[in-house]
Order: sequence, then structure tokens, then C-alpha cells
Amino acid sequence: MISGRTNEMALTKEVYQTYVDILKEELKPAFGCTEPIALAYCASYARDVLGCLPEKLCIEASGNIIKNVKSVIVPNTGGLKGIQAAAAAGIVAGVTDRVLEVIAGVTEEQKTKIRDYLSAASFEIKPMEDGDKLDIRITASAGAEESVVRIAKSHTNIVYVAKNGVVQKDCGADGAGETDGAGQRKVLKKEDHAAQTERTGKDGCGGSDGRAGAKDDGSADRSLLTIEDIVTFADEADLADVRELLERQIAYNYAIAEEGIANNWGANVGSVLLKTYGNDVKTRAKAMAAAGSDARMSGCELPVVINSGSGNQGITVSVPVIVYARELDADKDRLMRALLVSNLIAVHIKYGIGPLSAFCGAVSAGCAAGCGIAYLLGGSIKEISHTLVNGLAIVSGIVCDGAKPSCAGKIASSVDAGILSYYMYQEGQQFYAEDGIVSKGAEATIRNIYRLGAKGMCETDDEIIRIMTHCD
Repeated sequence: MISGRTNEMALTKEVYQTYVDILKEELKPAFGCTEPIALAYCASYARDVLGCLPEKLCIEASGNIIKNVKSVIVPNTGGLKGIQAAAAAGIVAGVTDRVLEVIAGVTEEQKTKIRDYLSAASFEIKPMEDGDKLDIRITASAGAEESVVRIAKSHTNIVYVAKNGVVQKDCGADGAGETDGAGQRKVLKKEDHAAQTERTGKDGCGGSDGRAGAKDDGSADRSLLTIEDIVTFADEADLADVRELLERQIAYNYAIAEEGIANNWGANVGSVLLKTYGNDVKTRAKAMAAAGSDARMSGCELPVVINSGSGNQGITVSVPVIVYARELDADKDRLMRALLVSNLIAVHIKYGIGPLSAFCGAVSAGCAAGCGIAYLLGGSIKEISHTLVNGLAIVSGIVCDGAKPSCAGKIASSVDAGILSYYMYQEGQQFYAEDGIVSKGAEATIRNIYRLGAKGMCETDDEIIRIMTHCD
């Protein structure tokens, strides 16, 4: 138990281990925005199955993949953007075993070869009308040889592999849309999208691994997350179980934030904030997070530890908490416990929405960062819960229109809301049940966010994609 804290609850062994497993599944390093990197990974995998450099690529992608790849620079490509660039990088330079760091080791010679390949190969891009919101299917061919690889539901979840018509893997419904023996997709009903959640990212078809708290797909059961248990876990955790994960998150994510402040990246939202708003801790917290996003969206070649499948969310849940910890001269262990709060609350919110949605992930991450800061400042479960509800009430209407520099501005706004929400409650102010989407209690309000992000914003998502792809 942490000295000075009033929480006297205790977690069951099942819940404790599940939370550790969730963190291990979520806090992974990634090099570049995860949607183009997922494309690069899928393309690299397809090349390996084919056994040679493809001459032709047919890339089918869901609307949300198209949305999130369209405007972001693919790192290690010399400033290239788009689906073709991401796939070409994976084909020419991908090291498949590195998964979300598949193109982290691209050489200068390979950058030239990526551009040459873009000119020489044939690319066909098709929108995927059925399947999951996160869905990629790449058919690669050279002469009479052909390979097919499909990723669905999470950025590294390979659900289908075939070569020359011979199926090597077919996860069926586990791949968010069943495939028949010939690899043809069956339609996934649109209402099923509302329940989509981020999978573990393991390369397998699922199946329970026998762990307590494990779902049938082998991933840790995120439905066990609650605000009370998250705060209790942060108090009780043996940091040896999570230290390596959190130390890497601190090192990676703060490094890219410093790079974003120091140099010219994207819209330079962080630098503008510091120049015009001052250098107090509240401004630094949102400026540093925004700067990390600006660098990442603009092709910065530094890795990030992700949260909920997103580097921007990984930056947002961690960097503001790190800034506050340094301001408070908090020791490393205290910072890590605060990061347990912010990381797990962000996963809790995102769990019921799914990895890709019109609901901006900066919102859940920024509000979660406010909760981590509240914990650092000695906040109890009650204060942390009110911080979260206040924050969600303020910024839950921000929409996701893809990965690009303006994400940095949305991150700054969401972190600002998270911080404001804590100080509101400190001043005796809060938003009450029946104020808009707010219900009585944090868990009830989170369930409302599930409905808003997974169901209510489906048509909004479709319209955003139509606007971005210039479809009338």
C-alpha cells in the first residue's frame, strides 16, 4: 500500500494478473503511425509468403485504414505518404519479425529502392466494403506466383494466409469477417462493428491459453477493468512486474516529445503553446504531448510505446504525467504508479469503442492523463473518477479525421481538458448526471462513451471518410 493513500481495497490474483497482462499486450514499441506500419507489416509478410519481390500488389483496405494512412508521413521513406508508400516500404525493406518496427532499419540505399519500386510495380487500391473497421488484405503476385495475407481487428493480427490458392491460415470469424475455403470474405454485419475491440496483436487464431482473465482469443480480458480496481492496482502493484514496460514508455515517449519541441515538425503546436501561453507546468504538459505527436505524424524516425494500438495515444497518456512528475520532483516509482492509472484508464475507455472509430483517441488518452496527474497529486479514487467524468463531458465530441499534424492540436485540447477537470473538482465543481452524456458514476459514463464511439459515430465515420476521399 502506498504511504499516505486511503485506499484499503485488495485485488484478487486474477484481476491483478489480468492487469499485468493487459499492460504487456498494450505497451508495445512501434516505429511510425500504426496504420501505415500495419500496411507495411502486411506487405512484408505477403512478400515473405510469395518468396520474391512482387510485381503486382492489390491492396484492399477498410475506410478507417484509408483515413489514417492518407495524410501521415511514413518514416524511413524520405517523406513519402500514402498506402502505396507504406506497402512499398514493407515490400522492399520490411523485416517481418520486427512487427510494428518492421521498417525501423531502412538504409539510405533502401529508401532509393522504395522509390524505384513505386515506379516499377503495379498497385491497385480497393476500398473494403465489408469486414472490420481495421482491415487490410494484400494480394501480391509475380509471374504465376501469388500470395494473400489479411490483417483484421488489430494492427498485427494475421487472420488469413494463402499461397497459390493453398490456404496456410484461416482464422474465420476471429478475423472479423469469416473466410471460406477459397479465402473469399463473408459480409460482417454492420451492427457487429459496435462491439469490436482491440485484440492482443499476437500472430495466431486465438483460443484460450488457460490464463485466469484470458478471453477465448487468448488476450487479457479488458472487461475486468474498472476505475476502482485500476487505482487499487496502481497502489498495490509490484513494480518489478511492469518496470521494464514503463521505463521504456518513459524513455521513448519523452524523447520524441523533446524532439518535437526542439525541431521543426508538423504544425509545431507544442512550440506555439510554449511561446504564446508561457512555460508553467500545465502548458508544458500539453505542449510536450502535442510536440511528440507532431513529430510522429511528420515522419520522425524515433520509436514510440503505444497504447490502445496508437502511438499518439501512447504519447498522450504518458508525456503529461512525466512532465508533472518532474515538476513535483516525484520519484520514479511514484511516476510509474501514476502511469499505471493513466495507461489502464485509457485502455478501459477505448476497449468498448474499438481500435478505429470517429471518436478521437486523444480524448480517452488526454482524460486518462488527467487521471494520472490527479494520482500524482494525491488524488483518491473519488477524485480520479470525477476528473475522468469531467474530462469526458468536455471533449468527447472531438472526431477522428485520420492521422495527420492536426492530431497534435486535438491532443493539446484533450490534455488541457484532463488537467482542468482535476482542478475543477478540487474547487468543488463538477458535471452531474443527466448533464448531456454524463451519467451517475464513472463506469456508467464510460458505458455512454462506448455507445457514442462504437454506435453513435458510425455514420459520422462514414461521412468523414467520404469527405476525405472526395466521394459525393
